[in-house]
Amino acid sequence: MMGSIGSVLIDFDGTACSHDVAEHLLEEFGDPSWPSYDEAWERGEIGAAEALVAQAAMLKGTDEEMLAFALDHCPMDPTFEPFVSWLASEGIAASIVSDGFGFYIEPLLRSAGIADLPVVTNTWIAVSASKLAFTNGHAVCRGCGTCKMSAAVRFRETHGSVAFIGEGPSDRFGALYSDVVFAKDELVEYCRIDGVPFQPYVNFDDVRRLLESGEPAPGPVAPSTCPGWRE
Repeated sequence: MMGSIGSVLIDFDGTACSHDVAEHLLEEFGDPSWPSYDEAWERGEIGAAEALVAQAAMLKGTDEEMLAFALDHCPMDPTFEPFVSWLASEGIAASIVSDGFGFYIEPLLRSAGIADLPVVTNTWIAVSASKLAFTNGHAVCRGCGTCKMSAAVRFRETHGSVAFIGEGPSDRFGALYSDVVFAKDELVEYCRIDGVPFQPYVNFDDVRRLLESGEPAPGPVAPSTCPGWRE
């Protein structure tokens, strides 16, 4: 096992799920201006939580309509369920960690036959004006809704070495504090910018092969201050 990995954290949108569910919902039920908030966040002008609240307010579908759309249009990666089963057979702790709208994650996992996989994400509250509660955010920093840095640090303290699997900007800070990183798409460039060693992958069969390879885990870069820090 690569570096005796004790736990695996997995992004959801675009990673465990083959599609970015939040983006699909915004395209179907939101306002055409929704990408401007992602762009402002990537430029560092606003925090991810601020962007999420603004985008959630754009969604005009009912929860039932949006969930039905997600189930119909956003299939899970077919290699994900076998990967989760393998992790369980090896006694490796695993969790979804997502900085999205959250409400569709567990139904989509169930649709793929996946039960009892912990999920760390934002809390969707349909009756709230903001629609979101950031129950897994950082105690001080307001840069992200769900703090993937905190998740990586917590799992490392509890289970030992952490592997992180992701693909986008919201995975950047989790990757910085994990022992080994599996990256594709936009996360590849962020890893290069931050000096994070990473393993490229296409699907979870690739991840499993690399975890079984016995290669040493590089260890976390772990800067003293997360580059996404916002008070």
